Amino acid sequence: MQAALAQKGTYVSLRTVYRTMSEAGLIHRHRRPHGITKADTETQNRENLIKRNFSADKPLKKLLTDITEVQCADGKLYVSPILDCFNGEIMALEMRDNMKKELCIDTVKQLREKYGRLDGTVLHSDRGCQYTSYAFRRELVTNGLIQSLSGTAHCYDNARMESFFATLKKEKLYHIPTYRMKREEVKTVIFRYIFGYYNTQRINSFNAGGLPPVALRTSTGLAHHAA
Repeated sequence: MQAALAQKGTYVSLRTVYRTMSEAGLIHRHRRPHGITKADTETQNRENLIKRNFSADKPLKKLLTDITEVQCADGKLYVSPILDCFNGEIMALEMRDNMKKELCIDTVKQLREKYGRLDGTVLHSDRGCQYTSYAFRRELVTNGLIQSLSGTAHCYDNARMESFFATLKKEKLYHIPTYRMKREEVKTVIFRYIFGYYNTQRINSFNAGGLPPVALRTSTGLAHHAA
């Protein structure tokens, strides 16, 4: 259009030409789809097996996992636990100075070392690249685990795991100067809080009578399967 006007002795800028054609509805804009498509949503709904039902009628039937970070004096510490929906017990725990897929893979390996192959157990997480990696999914298959995934940007799809992280930070980590402590020191604090208090002594509002996780499991007579 600019060239055609120039041939007639009329000279205008490209911006003017663009604005005029736009006002006349002569420009077709190629729009990218925002967010996920309907097909993506349907696929994600099928992949989310627990659908925000964070209860289970026996141990090691339905598990949750995620990663949280803690700022330390020598950098960030990444915390990767696995929580049992039956009683809220933390079944496995890995902590590293990075959040690569190996952090999550080794957390799953702990389950097998403690409890053997868990055929049919569901493990739910978000869609972080660690959890959707081929190596992580292969580890799940090796251990007989069935993967369940949250929807994109749906934090409530893993709300019980997020609730545990909030408890850990509010009850322990926010009360100590982790930013002045080495990672190894913070690891020890977290380990002792989880296995020395949270699992065994702390009142758990998800459990009947507020029983601590281990106490609930013991009172029901249901035990984890040993390897």
